[in-house]
Amino acid sequence: MPNPTPDAARIFAQAWIAAWNARDLDAVLAHYSEDCTFVSPFVVRFAGEPSGRLSGKPSLRAYWTTALAALPTLHFELVDVLAGVDCITILYRGHRGLAAEVCELGADGRVVRGLALYAQATQS
Repeated sequence: MPNPTPDAARIFAQAWIAAWNARDLDAVLAHYSEDCTFVSPFVVRFAGEPSGRLSGKPSLRAYWTTALAALPTLHFELVDVLAGVDCITILYRGHRGLAAEVCELGADGRVVRGLALYAQATQS
């Protein structure tokens, strides 16, 4: 999905949000390439990786399995979606407040690099 249209970006974001809200880790991971990278300030806490960076689906699966177990009331609400060149940004509200997921997309439309961003007050 290089240069996703606004409609394609919204469909991607709605499916991503629905997968998280269903706590369906396989459906969430289906959005990511096998060799993806992911960066989040919460990687340090939930994966014990001081760089805040993970590589590959197995690392993401382990991280998100731990995070989901620690966050039983996790629920996301889609706020908006922004489409760019080979990327989308999903703006949403979660249990910690406003957040964004920047998704750099490969030719197959899967995330090759994800960046999780949180409102300053929610990073603790």
